[in-house]
Amino acid sequence: MEISLLSVLDYAGVATFAASGALMAAQKRQDVVTFIFFAAITGVGGGTLRDLLIGAPVFWVQDAGYVIVCSVAAILVYLTRGRGVHGQTLLWLDAVGLCVYACVGAAKALSLGVDPVICVVMGALTATFGGIIRDVLAGVPSILLSRELYITPAIVSASVFVTLRLLGIDWTWASGIAVALGFVVRAGAIRWKWHMPAFQPPAGRDPS
Repeated sequence: MEISLLSVLDYAGVATFAASGALMAAQKRQDVVTFIFFAAITGVGGGTLRDLLIGAPVFWVQDAGYVIVCSVAAILVYLTRGRGVHGQTLLWLDAVGLCVYACVGAAKALSLGVDPVICVVMGALTATFGGIIRDVLAGVPSILLSRELYITPAIVSASVFVTLRLLGIDWTWASGIAVALGFVVRAGAIRWKWHMPAFQPPAGRDPS
């Protein structure tokens, strides 16, 4: 049951990120091939980095279904972009994918016996790296520089998930609670501009 649910969440996270990547291509008025490329790089980028770092087989190389999901998501966005897709959809899709994929990344690392602290790091990387690549390729300012809470919600979801699992909480409850708490933090950043305090150098000093 746990493996089955992990697989479902993994596909859901990839599909959500893929859709956000395709929406970025739509904003840039690109062709359908670029839609698919953006969807794929956003959908599997974070998981690829995770697998390389923990020495696991790269997930989408082992299962072509992930590439198919990315392609289908891209084509659907391409075909429906002009009909009822709100501009904020990209942010909210990314928020959902961020929290789901933080749990998926942490869960995979935990299942391979990786140290719990590193599992949290892997969850955060899985959740954020694809979006960072997307922004770089699109030539837009990275969300990391906007001071919005972005990595923080991923860390929250991954940390809560790992902690609950170590306490013996059922996988379904652990992932549900972790995704919900991370999403609340990210939603606050989107809706009310929550952010961490910025560095303030001492008066009269140049930090450089």
